[in-house]
Amino acid sequence: MTTILVDKDLCTRCGICSDVCPMAIVTPADENTLPGVTDALSGNCIQCGHCEVSCPSEALLLNVRPDEKAPLPAGAGTISPENMAFYLKKRRSVREFTTDPVPKEKILEVLDIARYAASGSNGQPVQWLVVHDPKRVRKIAGLTIEWMKTLQNTNHPMSGYIPMLVGAWAAGRDIICRDAPHLLFAHIPDSNPIASVDAIIALTHFDVAAPAFGIGTCWAGFVAMAAISYEPLQKELGIPAGRKSAYAMMFGHPQYEIYGIPRRKPLEVTWQ
Repeated sequence: MTTILVDKDLCTRCGICSDVCPMAIVTPADENTLPGVTDALSGNCIQCGHCEVSCPSEALLLNVRPDEKAPLPAGAGTISPENMAFYLKKRRSVREFTTDPVPKEKILEVLDIARYAASGSNGQPVQWLVVHDPKRVRKIAGLTIEWMKTLQNTNHPMSGYIPMLVGAWAAGRDIICRDAPHLLFAHIPDSNPIASVDAIIALTHFDVAAPAFGIGTCWAGFVAMAAISYEPLQKELGIPAGRKSAYAMMFGHPQYEIYGIPRRKPLEVTWQ
């Protein structure tokens, strides 16, 4: 299959597509030849799309589902540095949620953004499990507590905190999932040594994009730890064989608005 499709009438032979290809497989154009990828090198294409999106004249199309190409409106995605700074500094870990569920359609919109997250060699190994039913979220929280109980009187780093956490749960406080209506799991192949990093990057995309959709998030560290090693929770999640949970995130509609930006430690930078 031809790797890239080039419109000879639009191509200016500027050479940008060849320069930006991370695999260095796009041969540069000259006066008589359009840019291209030889059959011998086509298997090295990681389908990242740099060549396509960097073409100033939009003459080049990566031959991966070309019928799905959507135009990029002029000025789309342009955000001032000031607004970007305020948006990210306002981001909070939400631990108080309303009981209103987030519609599945809206969740899919945010996940559609997260699928554009960077991944090693554009492998895109991350898949998603959304626990949408609040009753199942509660069950997962309970299983996480059961996992914690197995750590009591051990040398696990969390052992000293277990009595407090289990006690809070017994008193009716959900200190695991914070009564969030939904949970999100990023799961990855067992055999991919770098996929865990890819999953965190993708989850961060979800975390950053969510507030624009009226969604609050919080990284579910207790659940994530339990999902790695506690078989009853793994069975409950039902992640496909050959894959494993990389991390988890609770989310829902935030109960409270944000009206300011808190302080943080001073910036520390070393220049070399």
